[in-house]
Amino acid sequence: MRKLVLILSLLVFALSSINAQTGFDDLAQTPPMGWNSWNTFRLDINEDLVKEIADIFIDKGLKEAGYQYVVIDDGWQINRDEDGNILANREKFPSGIKSLADYIHSNGLKFGIYSDAGYLTCGKFPGSLGYEYQDARAYAGWGVDYLKYDWCYTGNQNAPDSYLLMRNALVKAGRPIVFSICEWGTSQPWTWAPGIGNLWRTTFDIRPCWDCGQQAISKGKQIENFIGFTKILDQQVGLESYAGPGHWNDPDMLEVGNGELSYEENVAHFSFWCILAAPLMLGNDIRKMSDEVLEIITNPEAIAVNQDPLGRQGRKVRDDGDFEVWSKELQDGSRAVMLFNRSASDETMSFEWREVGLPQDLEFKVRDLWKKEDIGDFTGSFTSAVPSHGVVMVKVF
Repeated sequence: MRKLVLILSLLVFALSSINAQTGFDDLAQTPPMGWNSWNTFRLDINEDLVKEIADIFIDKGLKEAGYQYVVIDDGWQINRDEDGNILANREKFPSGIKSLADYIHSNGLKFGIYSDAGYLTCGKFPGSLGYEYQDARAYAGWGVDYLKYDWCYTGNQNAPDSYLLMRNALVKAGRPIVFSICEWGTSQPWTWAPGIGNLWRTTFDIRPCWDCGQQAISKGKQIENFIGFTKILDQQVGLESYAGPGHWNDPDMLEVGNGELSYEENVAHFSFWCILAAPLMLGNDIRKMSDEVLEIITNPEAIAVNQDPLGRQGRKVRDDGDFEVWSKELQDGSRAVMLFNRSASDETMSFEWREVGLPQDLEFKVRDLWKKEDIGDFTGSFTSAVPSHGVVMVKVF
C-alpha cells in the first residue's frame, strides 16, 4: 500500500512539474488585454491589416496601457493539405501565419488565433474536430500565444470533453497558449471550465447597443444569438465566485467605439468590464478611433481595477431597478465602487460603506477614477450625481 501511495505521489509530482515547466500555470494571472478582429472586420481580415493594428498598439500607447494580444479571428484559414495540416489563406496572408506572429512578437506583443471545436468554424472554414493535436502543434510552431476556440457546427458533441481534448493538445504541444473557451455559456462553462480554459464566454455574442437582443438562423442552420451590453451585464450576476487568477468569466469582447453607443454608454461599458475583472479585448477599429475612445480604453485607473492582482470579480451589492451599486475588492483592501444609472435622466445616487464591506463608522478617502482626482474624505457613505446611461466609478481607500 505504501509503495502504491509513493508511486501515485511521484506521478502527481511529475505531472505538476511538467505543467509548471511548460508555463501553463502562469498564464492569465490577470484578465488578458488585447484586440480581436471579429467585432469590426468579421471575415474580412488580412496580413496588412493585422500588422497595421500591431503598429498602432505602439503608436497610440495601447501596449503601454497594458494591451498585449493581437488576435485574428475567423477567416484566416482556407483548407487542409493532403496530410491534414491546416492551411492559411495565402491571398489574405501571403507571408504565412508564422511570419505574422514573428512581426507581432517583434513589437513586444503577443499573437492570437482562432479555431472551432466543430468540423467547421462559424464562417464555414475547417474546424479542429479530429485534428486537435495536429492543429495545436501547428499553433505552437507558429508562435501562437492565445487561442480562441469557438462552438459552431459541433452537433451533439460534449462541451467539457471537446474543450478538454484541445486543452490537452495544447499542453502536449509544449508552448504556453492562453485558452479562450467560446462556448457562449450554454452549458454553464463556469462550472467545469476552470482548469481547462483560462477564460470562458458566459453569454452569446455582444453587439454595440445598449439593450438589444436578437436571434437569427443562418442557411447552415447555425443559430446566431447576440445581445446588447446591459443584457450581458445582467447575466454576470452570481458568477463572481468562479473567477480568479488564471481563470476568468468572459462576457465577450469590448464594443467601446463601435455602433452608436454614446460617450456615457462607452464609459459605462468599459467600467463594467473593469469591475467585473473581464478580459479587455478591444473590438473596435483602432486605426480610426476618436481621441475620446482612446482616452476611455487607456484610462490607467480603470485598467488598474481590472488588472488588480487579487483577481476578485466585482459584484452587484444593490439593485433599485434602474439604479445599481457594484463593488470590487482590491488587493490593498480598498474598494472600487460603481454607481450605475440605467434610467433616461440624470440621478443622484449614494452607497454606504457597509454595502461594500467596509466599517460603517470610519472615514475613508474617495477618488473618482474617471475624473482622476481625489474628491475628499467621507464617513459612512458617498453621494454623487450620475448621468443617464452612465456611471460614477470611485475608489474608496
